[in-house]
Amino acid sequence: MRLIKKILLLLLTVTTIISCNTSSKKSECGVSWIGGKIVNPKLDYVVISHNRSIIDTVALDSTDSFIYKIENTDPGIYFFSHYEYQAMFLEPGDSVMIYVNTIEFDESLSYTGRGAEKNNLLMEFYLLNEDVDDHMLTYYNIGPEEFSAKMDSVSSSRNKFFENFKKKVKTSKAFDDVAKASITYSIYSKKELYISANSKKKVYDESIDIPKSFYAFRDSIDFGNEALRNYYPYFRFLGNYLDNLAYEKYENREPFDRFSFTHNSYKIKIIDSVITNTSLKNTLSRSTLVRYLLNGKDVAEELKMLEAFKQLNTDSSDIAEIEKLASATIKLATGNEIPNVALVSTDNTLKDLHSVIKKPTVLFFWSSESIKHYRKIHTRSFELREKYPEYNFIGINIDPHFKKWVRTVQSAGYNGQFEYQFENFKDAEQKLLVNYVNKSIIVDKDLKILDGNSNIFNTSIEEQLLGHLNQ
Repeated sequence: MRLIKKILLLLLTVTTIISCNTSSKKSECGVSWIGGKIVNPKLDYVVISHNRSIIDTVALDSTDSFIYKIENTDPGIYFFSHYEYQAMFLEPGDSVMIYVNTIEFDESLSYTGRGAEKNNLLMEFYLLNEDVDDHMLTYYNIGPEEFSAKMDSVSSSRNKFFENFKKKVKTSKAFDDVAKASITYSIYSKKELYISANSKKKVYDESIDIPKSFYAFRDSIDFGNEALRNYYPYFRFLGNYLDNLAYEKYENREPFDRFSFTHNSYKIKIIDSVITNTSLKNTLSRSTLVRYLLNGKDVAEELKMLEAFKQLNTDSSDIAEIEKLASATIKLATGNEIPNVALVSTDNTLKDLHSVIKKPTVLFFWSSESIKHYRKIHTRSFELREKYPEYNFIGINIDPHFKKWVRTVQSAGYNGQFEYQFENFKDAEQKLLVNYVNKSIIVDKDLKILDGNSNIFNTSIEEQLLGHLNQ
């Protein structure tokens, strides 16, 4: 494995040098290279993208490695995707080799080659940010002055780390801007999350007054950065900030709910009035509509949101995507018949969803790739089955490998009578919108949808199940 890494790295370095040396003008050398090794691959390809556009899909070779040349490299954020994805920074002359083990994608991801130091730094910031995320629930309970002090300390430490890095590695202004944004907007995002967490406490009369000085960071926000528009720290911050501005519009009438029609109708208007970059407006409005529609409960309100979105978004591909999603969510509205999809049983018999629903049923979804999750979701389904025997609880596997799925079912001791696998996941995903792993769908014995977007781990599902039985 080390030999393969050395060979790929040597090839990347040599080809970059040759490309630049043969260029008529050194400044015209816009070529960069990406290569890599995927350990435990889940797909036979990787996807490289930039500015929300796929540059290419690159096949893995027999050693699960790849190499790809980017002509006329636009300095900035690119995305490398293989089942999961991560951002990376590329500029002309870079020759970066990626090494990743899919079992621990983010934790194992590392870079070597020309330009690797920059990406390893950004990855370090990413992991440090996740570490702070793990403590946020505790931080929500401290006062605003103490919270600000903690965030200022984190920011100071990372900026100092970055300045020391620059003493050892020569960097461009384009990279400096991205690195600084990674630090700054990650902290800003935490502050917005603190504000929204406090807003949610108002319903319990537990909120506290946040002084005006806490909001001073908002004075330095860039509302139209083209280079950062798809970079997670910046984009996530804007989403959290816009959510808080939206809540300010209705805080005296309704509790904070980022999935509600009220919240999102205000958020769309604020995106239009606050964001100064058209492509960023499109990206933010698209993500807002996706989240709203996937959690929508009312068809009339979904249609209103769709029209508001179409008035704002200028990207025809975004509009086509959201119209298709809205069509699918409307079909999953309460009272509609659940779409029929093909299933495979544990004895390798082809069935259809309608034929396996014999009485009121809760459908849940899982993957063999996430051991902790599939054990947890089955334990939850067993608990609910004991409490509500009037319902069947059917687990549907979303993986493509039949034999592996069957082995998992058998080794875990699950009842094959209530276990199926999608015969065509892509088709089922589009019809049932299996967009997150905790999603469940509740239907009655006549195939009518009672709730097309429930969460099996949410305590409210028990109220739903009881309510439907008493109707």
